[in-house]
Amino acid sequence: MRRNKTESIGDLVRQYLRQEGLETPLNEVRMVEAWAEVMGQAVARYTGDVFVKNQVLYVRLKSPALKANLMMGREGLVRRLNDYVGAQVIVKIVFC
Repeated sequence: MRRNKTESIGDLVRQYLRQEGLETPLNEVRMVEAWAEVMGQAVARYTGDVFVKNQVLYVRLKSPALKANLMMGREGLVRRLNDYVGAQVIVKIVFC
C-alpha cells in the first residue's frame, strides 16, 4: 500500500516544536553552543557568559582588546551565527 502524503520525521518534529512553542528556546540554546564553535578555541578561551535574551546575544569577554576587535565585525558575526544555527535567532550582539 502506498501513501500519498508522506512527510519526513524532521519536518514533523519541527512542526511539533513550533506548535508547542519550543522552537525559539531550542534555537537560543543552539546559538549559545554555536558561539564557541563558530568563533574557535582562541576566542572561546576569553569568553565568559553567553546568553540570548529578546533576540540579542550577550557575550561577556575577558579581554578588552578582543572586545574592541569583535565590535567592528558585529554585523558579520550575527549573519554567521544565524546561518550556523539555520534560523534568525538574533538581530544584535552585545559584548560586556
